[in-house]
Amino acid sequence: MDENTLLFKISTWLLPIMLAVVLHETAHGFVAWKLGDDTAKRQGRLTLNPIRHIDPFGTVILPAMLLLVTGGKMSFGYAKPVPVAFWNLNNPRRDMVLVAIAGPLTNLILAFLSAALFHILIYLPDWSHAWLAANLSMSVFFNLILCIFNMIPVPPLDGGRVAVGILPDPLSSQVARLERAGFAIILGALFLLPFIGDLIGRELNVFWWIVGKPALGMARFIFSIVGVG
Repeated sequence: MDENTLLFKISTWLLPIMLAVVLHETAHGFVAWKLGDDTAKRQGRLTLNPIRHIDPFGTVILPAMLLLVTGGKMSFGYAKPVPVAFWNLNNPRRDMVLVAIAGPLTNLILAFLSAALFHILIYLPDWSHAWLAANLSMSVFFNLILCIFNMIPVPPLDGGRVAVGILPDPLSSQVARLERAGFAIILGALFLLPFIGDLIGRELNVFWWIVGKPALGMARFIFSIVGVG
């Protein structure tokens, strides 16, 4: 398959995105179950079956739109959030933090594993190298993007849950109040600010500054750690 075709680019995004978002959400549910809340388990969400985790917009429409608009250069997506009844947890405030961290931590582990798997390419047929290397590269980068993005301290992102759990009560309550407006703030930063920047001739790609650049730096660091040039 020609590496410059849109089909090649989409095929090398699809599997990394699916694995990253499914394992991210499953990790939340699994840790919640171990800490006292079986809501995700009862709803059949402790599974690697992607169908159980698909959000029509976040898992299908949004990534497809971004791939088409950018010519296969960029994509982003998310799965249907795993339900967690925080009041059922053994220690709700502490365990909320552990449940929240489980998703981004899983993505970080996946990024390391994907980078390390480059070492097996020499044992595989030459014709498969380009496609597999592209998949592994995308897996490293996308898992890091998902990890860093979700740790932004704005509810309902995982970083917001962590902030609510570790900050002292007055600050914790103020951060928790952002939950209703959280997605509007995030979507505005992702799409509205860059659009306004284009109109006024300014670079306002906040997503690249906060998430993209750190992910690129971490990817280089991980590749150096696992010995991949």
